Amino acid sequence: QEIVSGESEEESNGVNLMEFSDEILLHILSYIPCTDLVLNVRRTCRKLATLCLDKSLTHTVLLQKDYKVNKDKVKQLMRDIGKEIYQLNMAGCYWLPSSTIDHVTRCKNLVKLNLSGCHVTSLRLSKMLSTLQHLRSLAIDVNPGFDASQLSTECKATLSRVSELKQTLYTPSYGVVPCCTSLEKLLLYFEILDRSREGFMLSGQLMVGESNVPHYQNLRVFYARLAPGYVNQEVVRLYLAVLSDRTPENLHAFLISAPGSFAETGATKNLLDSMARNVRLDALQLPKAWINGSGLLQHLKFNNPFYFSFSRCTLSGGHLIQRVINGGKDLKSLTSLNLSGCVHCLAPESLFRKAEDDIDSGILESLVASCCNLRHLNLSAAHHHSSESIGNHLCQLLSRLKHLLSLALPVCSITDVAANVEKPSTASNLVPQTFGRKVRIGIQTYPRNLADQANRKIESSVFWALMGSLRFLETLEIIGSSFSSAMPRNEPAIRNSLPPCVRAQSVGDSEVAAISQLTYLQSLTLAQLPNILTGSGLINIGLQCQHLRTLSLANLGMMGKVVYMSALMDMLKHCKCLRDLRLEQPYFCAGAQFFQALSHCSSLQRLCIVSRSGTLQSDAVMSFMANSLEVIMCHMFMGESLTVCKNLQQSIVRSFQADRPALNVVIFPLLHEDLTEVIRDVPMRHLDEITLFKSRVAEEPPNLWW
Repeated sequence: QEIVSGESEEESNGVNLMEFSDEILLHILSYIPCTDLVLNVRRTCRKLATLCLDKSLTHTVLLQKDYKVNKDKVKQLMRDIGKEIYQLNMAGCYWLPSSTIDHVTRCKNLVKLNLSGCHVTSLRLSKMLSTLQHLRSLAIDVNPGFDASQLSTECKATLSRVSELKQTLYTPSYGVVPCCTSLEKLLLYFEILDRSREGFMLSGQLMVGESNVPHYQNLRVFYARLAPGYVNQEVVRLYLAVLSDRTPENLHAFLISAPGSFAETGATKNLLDSMARNVRLDALQLPKAWINGSGLLQHLKFNNPFYFSFSRCTLSGGHLIQRVINGGKDLKSLTSLNLSGCVHCLAPESLFRKAEDDIDSGILESLVASCCNLRHLNLSAAHHHSSESIGNHLCQLLSRLKHLLSLALPVCSITDVAANVEKPSTASNLVPQTFGRKVRIGIQTYPRNLADQANRKIESSVFWALMGSLRFLETLEIIGSSFSSAMPRNEPAIRNSLPPCVRAQSVGDSEVAAISQLTYLQSLTLAQLPNILTGSGLINIGLQCQHLRTLSLANLGMMGKVVYMSALMDMLKHCKCLRDLRLEQPYFCAGAQFFQALSHCSSLQRLCIVSRSGTLQSDAVMSFMANSLEVIMCHMFMGESLTVCKNLQQSIVRSFQADRPALNVVIFPLLHEDLTEVIRDVPMRHLDEITLFKSRVAEEPPNLWW
């Protein structure tokens, strides 16, 4: 009866979805996951049955974040449209059993295949690749036990035609690289731990022989990202050894992302010298030790560069302008620039300069003028203090970059200099930003309405003006220059945090309210904003930024109390599109009221809470998980006992795993000595995207992989 009444209402209004043109319907259907299209929607009527199998919808199948897909759905999907699929992305489908990969053999016409994060053995990989003769792009993981000798002749023939390879290494190995003799793009992710689960030290030595030598003669893009650890450094040096013997003539992108110290050797120096002589680059990223104190940048030649990363280098602004930007020449081709942790990049020289000294606005002005088409800019993890010169504030200069889509700034860089100088010391500024005894202070009442905020003259601030000028910004990170997460990668949890920069002491609710001007904002990170008193600005963001999908808040306001809890709960009630939420705050109480507010986020998929001395209510967590059907990841690292954490984790898994195949639950004491062992079992997709805190703006070149 409801269907009949609905149809009659449509007829009376003269609107029928099926009367739309095929082009419009295809556009609408493109927003529906392929599994739903093929297995459900196409069974509704004859017209949709035809449209759902249109080549525009079946050519590329994306399963990488379809958390509801299971083995049976994949099997049926491949059976129905396998021959029509040319690009298949199953990255991060960690919950699918390895036998699921067997069904990919039905996709005879595959050109691109992404299996990163999937369980694939050497034998299964061999069987699958033997049937994919048209494959040109491949992404896989290399896990302990991988044996290249198990790859068949047919498999190696397929690999010999592959031109793009992304390989994530969890064990010292060349993987399938030696079989890929036509490589043009090679992406390597080194995730090898220094110790095995049994506690044995691992070695980075590989078997060296004729069959193990990589073939780089056609290489155009070389990218390597290293997780912390000396084994990763040992293994990447073996991959680089072949490059140092003969640098590919067509190499135009050379990128190595390495945390900590990665010393330069004779072989790497020869490689860089050869690159300086023989190639012209469009993208560059090197370990800081390879750039610091060397004249390398002066000799490297660039063509039409689109990406530079000098993260954590001691490169001065003078060298940046002279050697990279060629004295301010046109660099309109540059779309992504990462200067994170580059503490002297906006100063003329670094020899006698303190990190907290004012920046040289002339250098930033030259940078902005030369790179006017920047879309991604990262200036975080440094003290970029503007002088009192009128019109030369960092925010005022950055407002000229009208094409920015993502931006990362230190907290101290957005403060209004004049206001900071004139403002007398208040009780809130004198509160120590450390753990310990709570200090009672008078709290200024902040208006909760956006119009009232404007009346308090925040519209005249330089940061408010910056946010107003970057209307199309999608990603924003405001991170304290001395902030460090309580959860580093392969180390115990950090127990103490450094105090915020003095210039950052005035940054608080009004600056957060200014962010609400970003109508198209999709991802927001706020860390170590010391002057958050009520969090009222968060409510404005919840109301105005309706496209927000990712929210990360860390160490806001006083450290001894979560002063913004009420505002956060009000904000969450408006975040209908929010998918990922990460909260890192000491003494956070994950109770019934919080989870009730969080239940309004109907699209939420992943939740991560990191809180020293934090508490949780098990019943509230269980109720939240029962009501929030889309949540497939729940990570909570709190101050509760191991028993409480284990019992809650087991209860969640036991109650919801059957209906949510991708469910990943980790609830564990933050300061427990076995935290690193627990972290190593977290799927890389979640660990890299949300659980571990880091700046993600311009972390990699845009469109590095599809």
